[in-house]
Amino acid sequence: MTINRHKLMKQKRHRRKKVWKFIGVPLLVLLLATTSYGAYLYYVAKDTLGAASKDNELSEREKSDKRSDKVNPKNDNISILFMGVDDSDSREYGTATRTDALILATFNENQKTVKLVSIPRDSYVHFPFNNDYDKINHAHVFGGVEGTVQTVEELFDIPVDYYVKLNFNAFIDMVEALGGIEVDVPITFSEQDSKDRKNAIRLKKGLQTLTGEEALALARTRKIDNDIERGKRQQLVLEAIIKKAISVGSVTKYGNLIEAVGTNMKTNMTFEEMLSFHDYATAGSNFSIQSLQLEGEDDYINRVYYYKLKDESVQSLKQELKTHLEVNSKSDPSHVAQPLDDNTDLPDEKQS
Repeated sequence: MTINRHKLMKQKRHRRKKVWKFIGVPLLVLLLATTSYGAYLYYVAKDTLGAASKDNELSEREKSDKRSDKVNPKNDNISILFMGVDDSDSREYGTATRTDALILATFNENQKTVKLVSIPRDSYVHFPFNNDYDKINHAHVFGGVEGTVQTVEELFDIPVDYYVKLNFNAFIDMVEALGGIEVDVPITFSEQDSKDRKNAIRLKKGLQTLTGEEALALARTRKIDNDIERGKRQQLVLEAIIKKAISVGSVTKYGNLIEAVGTNMKTNMTFEEMLSFHDYATAGSNFSIQSLQLEGEDDYINRVYYYKLKDESVQSLKQELKTHLEVNSKSDPSHVAQPLDDNTDLPDEKQS
């Protein structure tokens, strides 16, 4: 009996950790039902999160070109592209910025399953909006949200139905709204802060409570090793956020948490569409999330680093995502990114 209880508790904790990979926005909506002042929070969320869709950067597009009909997340399999951007003044390139994180999520309504693909920021891909080849994090610089969505749609040959764009302020404000998070920092390091002040954040290895700025520094630093280890640190931070968010002591902070996300977020999802994800979280043991990896190899061309995706990995993930969404479309082989050679000329503004 004790063993079974321990197993059940372990499975429950494991499911909680998985929920945050759901990327937060639907989760915050789900939290409303768990509080004694859920009705009040519902209207706060409706006003705050609903406002995020008013500045929709895909307002000219009713649906993906790869769809024959507009989808409804309540009834249909759908996909969401989550975009993390640093839109501070010191990092602006005209009116757009690079994406610091790209995560594609596909949702199967009948199975109540989610598949997540993290797309390395330096992945060398084709840009359909200007017929160029470049790092995927530059798609937002030159094509905005629409260009980034088109690029991901072409890469995997599937429809991207929705996008959610969050900036660094959202991340910082979320941690601050929770009163900080406890993290076992895996390495001692120094990193710039959100204002790009060099070595402004200094953290030592070990268990400690992090502020919003410190949590962001831990999640974004990558010069000390590589993007693989960076991903592991981001997982540590995100798990710490969800652990704090579901604690009893954080109930009274949900209003601030919703505001922190909503005021720093843009999306083409309506509040009613966000509510549709309630079915996934209430599916119990039937709900599952799987993280998928894009394989590739490091390379340098003209002293510029990029991540060359392995074609077999792209093709394998492409088919898996199509099957999960239950869609069929034909890919154009002419759009598969071609290898760069040593004579490739990349302008200075693209070499990051």
